[in-house]
Amino acid sequence: MCKVIAIANQKGGVGKTITTVNLGIGPASAGKKVLLIDGDPQGSLTISLGYREPDRLEFTIASLLSEIMEEQKPSVSKTIIHHEEGVDLIPANIELSALEINLVNVMSREVMLRSLLETIKSEYDYIIIDCMPSLGMLTINALACADSVLIPVQAAYLPVKGLEQLIKTIGRVQRRLNKKLSMEGILLTMVDSRTNYAKDISQLVVDTYSDQLGVFATLIPLSVRAAEISAEGSSIYQYDPKGKAATAYRTLTEEVISHG
Repeated sequence: MCKVIAIANQKGGVGKTITTVNLGIGPASAGKKVLLIDGDPQGSLTISLGYREPDRLEFTIASLLSEIMEEQKPSVSKTIIHHEEGVDLIPANIELSALEINLVNVMSREVMLRSLLETIKSEYDYIIIDCMPSLGMLTINALACADSVLIPVQAAYLPVKGLEQLIKTIGRVQRRLNKKLSMEGILLTMVDSRTNYAKDISQLVVDTYSDQLGVFATLIPLSVRAAEISAEGSSIYQYDPKGKAATAYRTLTEEVISHG
């Protein structure tokens, strides 16, 4: 049974991509079949996994969705890239921006990604989607096909304040497009445990959202080593296996797997 997880937050710079990489490679290293999908025209996930020039890629999530829109069989095998750490990747590039504009005029535009995933879900244990930092049609597509949504939030006041709009959008998708969509939980990232400010923000999130949405017990610490991995094309487990960020992402992986 495949579980589809959307990693979403309309605010950029909160740790969506690094969470997608490490949450994906964690189960893969334990023998699970994992597919990562880059849902951002900037290609952040694609670049973070070592593919420096995403705009040169001929086959991407945009080309697959175009084929679905034109009712053609998607060229999945040509598109999937096999990463050395055991995960598969469907990359993205700037063509995804044009596709999002074209989606506006398409019938059933909110479920194009769901139609694509129906053709490949049987091959994977987990599919994890790195959403773009907006609440546009591509993010709606990700939420419409996901089993659950994980929200990374930087332990700072403004990112926490911005959660309300995202939660409203998730609620609308649940009511209109995807009744089975559940909350995986809120993940606090870039937590500087040395400061009272980060502790206060973390407690505010727990007090406000733990009953309604769930907040992961795992906190992702502020880490220079973690910030460096996007330039290395590898996970934190390979780049800094004994560091505090690697330990935190291992614990997070165990939490997510325990959710079923």
